[in-house]
Amino acid sequence: MKMEQMVADEIDLLLLDQLQQDASLSNQELALRVNTSPPTCLRRVKRLRDAGLIERQIAVLSTDKLAPLLGHGLNVIVEITLDRQGAEAQEAFEQRVALDDAVQQCYRVSPGPDFVLVVHSLNMPDYLALAQRLFNSDANVRNVKAFFSVKRSKFGARVPMPPRSTR
Repeated sequence: MKMEQMVADEIDLLLLDQLQQDASLSNQELALRVNTSPPTCLRRVKRLRDAGLIERQIAVLSTDKLAPLLGHGLNVIVEITLDRQGAEAQEAFEQRVALDDAVQQCYRVSPGPDFVLVVHSLNMPDYLALAQRLFNSDANVRNVKAFFSVKRSKFGARVPMPPRSTR
């Protein structure tokens, strides 16, 4: 099913909202929360996945609890300006950074820099190695501006859903 053809009703939106909050819910619990039968719930979630509305399910790790094992690491927001901003050059840059596990998020933005990246590295030498392989060795990268996080105040990936009365 193509996304253009996907029609989401009230139950679909409720399912998406519940799954964003806790994707580990059993099918029975999810069905109960959205007031539908378990077989219907299972079929709808499969349809939402097949349509691409649910890209993937992941575990969000606690960086504070992992710190004793791995260290706190560095969270870095990086602004990138390219020398040439043509579609081909931008796509080439996107493809390169998408392959690097340290790059958690990549946004093409306007105005200002061409890209904003969210990067997590284990330590400063790890970040410097990333900067060398992704930015310094790319002749098309004109400017790099890195901001090192000192505290995470909020973190999430939830897409806000419209209130029930407007659905």
